[in-house]
Amino acid sequence: MSKLKELATRNEFLVLMTIIVLTIIISIINPAAFLTLANLFRILRSSIVIGIFAMGVLVVLISGGIDVSFPAIAVFALYATVSIMFNLGVQDALLAVFPEGTAYFLAFVVALILGALIGLVLGAVNAFFIAQFNLPTLIVTLGTLNAFRGFLLFFVGTLILREEIPQGMVELSRTNLLSISPPGQRTANLNISILILFAVTMLVWFILRYTMLGRGIYAIGGDREAAARAGFNIRRIQYFIYIFVGLLAGIGGIVFGSLARQANPFDIVGTELDVIAAVVLGGASISGGRGTVVGTLLGVLLITLVSSSLVIVGIPSEWQKVVVGVLILIGVAVPALQNRRTATPQAS
Repeated sequence: MSKLKELATRNEFLVLMTIIVLTIIISIINPAAFLTLANLFRILRSSIVIGIFAMGVLVVLISGGIDVSFPAIAVFALYATVSIMFNLGVQDALLAVFPEGTAYFLAFVVALILGALIGLVLGAVNAFFIAQFNLPTLIVTLGTLNAFRGFLLFFVGTLILREEIPQGMVELSRTNLLSISPPGQRTANLNISILILFAVTMLVWFILRYTMLGRGIYAIGGDREAAARAGFNIRRIQYFIYIFVGLLAGIGGIVFGSLARQANPFDIVGTELDVIAAVVLGGASISGGRGTVVGTLLGVLLITLVSSSLVIVGIPSEWQKVVVGVLILIGVAVPALQNRRTATPQAS
């Protein structure tokens, strides 16, 4: 009985129940538009990029920090990668050596690696100021958010790149892992980029659950001084965290550009609210030391469901931010009230 009570108070369970209730409500209001396999796959597709970003934010929040610069890193990595590959003629060089299909696949792999490396370098800038000078993570990442974005707009460019996008990236948006045609419904396509989210998720899960590095991330989020006394190298762990977030941001940027088939310097920036909301709703503590991969994925699904389904039930899109803001307040308030309730008997 106590285990059932404990399960019912876990964030993951509460988020899952919220998703189920919301699904039932939307299904009753507009079943024709919502209760289709195509709509389910559309929601999953919309969750891919947010999910990749959320895995990085999860690691940061568990460590007791916060990073709001990842959208700027993502769009910088995307735009710079497309520009470099176009100006160097990378895809044409691959087509001259390999068959078309292989060349396009390799072009996407090159874009993914290049974007990840650019993100890694930009993440290292955050890591340097945070780890070396022990500066507040929010202040540092707010500063680099504006610095990276300003550098992109001033030195790299402001034009929307469409024709310059490598065909290998475009082909990703056209390649489906599953394609199902239910009777009486339009064809439902699940994009293959969901495998990238799966790979990132498994990597983060493995690091947090089975490595000393993961234990160190939880430890410094729970009690930094105690973690240092336990022998964890705080500086090295912080370097890893922010470099890793930058790497994931670069990957997320390339996936976003592939699905959108363009590199727009004004895209992505501004999505940090939705991503942080998803991770907090999934049970990660703002103060650090707590958070799970499963909870984060549920939080991503909830935020995506809200963002993509409000229009279906007739609610104007302008209210999306209001709903997300309310969800953040609930996601922070519920764990705080639960902690206060459990702490009260001990105090008495």
